Amino acid sequence: MRAVGGLPRLHCHADCGFVHWDNPAPVLAALVEYREHIVLARNHAWAAGAFGLITGFLERDEAPAAGVAREVREELGLDATVVTLIGVYPFARKHEVIIAYHVLADGEIRLNEELAEIRLIAPEKLKAWDFGTGLAVKDWLERHGV
Repeated sequence: MRAVGGLPRLHCHADCGFVHWDNPAPVLAALVEYREHIVLARNHAWAAGAFGLITGFLERDEAPAAGVAREVREELGLDATVVTLIGVYPFARKHEVIIAYHVLADGEIRLNEELAEIRLIAPEKLKAWDFGTGLAVKDWLERHGV
């Protein structure tokens, strides 16, 4: 390790110029509003009762708003009609940065192979959690006076 850019970084000891920057991965999150409800989903890998927003990684050369619409289509089978940025949030625990959007969606829900189940929650019953995508939920609730 040596200081590069003001922080300790892994680097090539043979002075080849390589520096491991260890940047966080960009993750997209969708707070999906569907028929006046918020969609919360449970991934098959998660414990029973654990639900969250629709999420996925930003692809190479993809605009974040287009990427979040793609994730909603892939995971729920819904078309994004309006995509609005909620905010950007660090998620150090998973070495990610979350780019969160409010997505108005239409169509018929068809879960992909990643999702075990969904819940449709009335916005006034939605509760934020204190980490990860829950910070975007909190901001969205505050902005909408819910």
